Amino acid sequence: MHVYRSHTCAELNSAHVGQEVRLSGWVHRVRDHGGVLFIDLRDHYGVTQVLADSDSPAFAEIEKVRAEWVIRIDGQVKARDAVLVNSKIPTGEIEVYATGMAVLGPSEELPMPVFGEVDYPEDTRLTYRFLALRREKLHRNMMLRSNVVRSLRNRMWNQGFTEFQTPIITASSPEGARDFLVPSRLHPGKFYALPQAPQQFKQLIMVAGFDRYFQIAPCFRDEDPRADRSPTDFYQLDVEMSFVEQEDVFAAVQPVIQGVFEEFGGGRKVDSVWPQIAYRDSLLWYGSDKPDLRNPIRMQIVSEHFRGSGFTAFAKLLENEGTEIRAIPAPTGGRRKFCDRMNEFAQKDGLPGMGYIFWREAEDGSGMEAAGPLAKNIGPERTEAIRVQLGLGMGDAAFFLGGKPEQFESVAGRARNEIGRELGLCEMDTFRFAWIVDFPMFEKTDDGKIDFSHNPFSMPQGGMEALAGDPLAVYAYQYDLACNGYELISGGIRNHKPEIMYRAFEIAGYPNSEVDKRFGGMVKAFKYGAPPHGGCAMGIDRAVMLLADEQNIREVIMFPMNQRAEDLLMGAPSEPSNEQLRELRLRVVPKD
Repeated sequence: MHVYRSHTCAELNSAHVGQEVRLSGWVHRVRDHGGVLFIDLRDHYGVTQVLADSDSPAFAEIEKVRAEWVIRIDGQVKARDAVLVNSKIPTGEIEVYATGMAVLGPSEELPMPVFGEVDYPEDTRLTYRFLALRREKLHRNMMLRSNVVRSLRNRMWNQGFTEFQTPIITASSPEGARDFLVPSRLHPGKFYALPQAPQQFKQLIMVAGFDRYFQIAPCFRDEDPRADRSPTDFYQLDVEMSFVEQEDVFAAVQPVIQGVFEEFGGGRKVDSVWPQIAYRDSLLWYGSDKPDLRNPIRMQIVSEHFRGSGFTAFAKLLENEGTEIRAIPAPTGGRRKFCDRMNEFAQKDGLPGMGYIFWREAEDGSGMEAAGPLAKNIGPERTEAIRVQLGLGMGDAAFFLGGKPEQFESVAGRARNEIGRELGLCEMDTFRFAWIVDFPMFEKTDDGKIDFSHNPFSMPQGGMEALAGDPLAVYAYQYDLACNGYELISGGIRNHKPEIMYRAFEIAGYPNSEVDKRFGGMVKAFKYGAPPHGGCAMGIDRAVMLLADEQNIREVIMFPMNQRAEDLLMGAPSEPSNEQLRELRLRVVPKD
């Protein structure tokens, strides 16, 4: 017999009754039933119940064990009584009567329990991450992640893509976040960077004549943490294709992503029709460029109904250039208490509030009437026009926000989500996807300058001619894939022509010399015959978070950082030794 085990803790069933077996694993829990000891023995694969009574030669030793000790059990497989069968686990028909036991690894008193999934402070769970990973849910999440990566890789190969690896140490480049810099010992005063993404390398692979590339790529960005974003590193499915247009990328990627969500979605519906929504329409209808389409509410502009109306707050607002009034329809929300609650929601989110109208049975029994402060101010003719435009009826409501869209859009989007949840309008057991397209190429910064609004390597729609006009009117061949309120994929058709790249960067304030300095390798390559190409990248951590139905990305990463970008288990970041600093010719300047 093997020195540690003849079977795993998930293998034994009624067919093994009567056999002598050996198991090794962790003591999940111990139960003392008056002279009969029961141990749930756990390994990577599952749990087997072990029992020992006073007649067992292993009884005295088993009495000493505690939770999370690693032990080896020798024993005989016995069938459980029919009333004691546990149908929830594969080994629920049997138990192992212990005849021998050896301690392979005792455990000190636990700083946090493994059994029971008891909630514990995050700092404790991250400091003792190896214990947290023994818990069933986290263990399941890590296996899900591994299987998702395997499935993605297989599906990409089956789609005709080839996997290549790109460098981890490279040059700094602006990707929208801060780089992690790595000092060079051989070149004092110079620094490498950890790649924010394999963006330039995958484009160079296309220029080199390869086609349909993919990689499960580690990416490094020094970002502020969020619930759906790691503050240091993450993994993405990186994709690039030659001789393609936008639709070709969509057609290649959808079967892969849809297939993975169908395989690991736990029976939840996966929509097969992925609409394309212009960025400007997404902000208008949903208040977000990553809309949750499980919520059917779509916002509309209703400015004309308030222009010159008796509601002076909106009427005066509309006299200013660039302002508008938007409505959030709320089917079945026609109750004053609900409307007041949503108004308070907007106030807590930084707005003065949301005006509202709701439609109810008239007090005199004459039919439907509009109610609420706004209805009294603008009169029945305007409220009826609003109701008709929004397609609402008896028992429904509408909420209104006004101003410059960029000032209230995000709050409107959150209010839309809150209204949809409160009213039970969202279809929860489904994955809804949408391609967000036609992103603006440039945006105006707070100091009035023009800068790239998204990926600087995207091709402007209209090419060089488009760059001759108003930069803020130029759209890029840039796209995102949204799923249930999260950005899952970002990508674009690349700018592969040096003259157009130089002009685009010039508009954003980068002279040709700066482009050559920052992107010299790619610009040089484009001068020697570059194919039209495009691609995208999917955040694997975020996809697994959706599939696992988790709200925090740290629950699907094996060894995550905390909110302060600290690794509490390994003690990172740490202070370098004086010897290391001298070797790198660096000096740490203390804080003021």
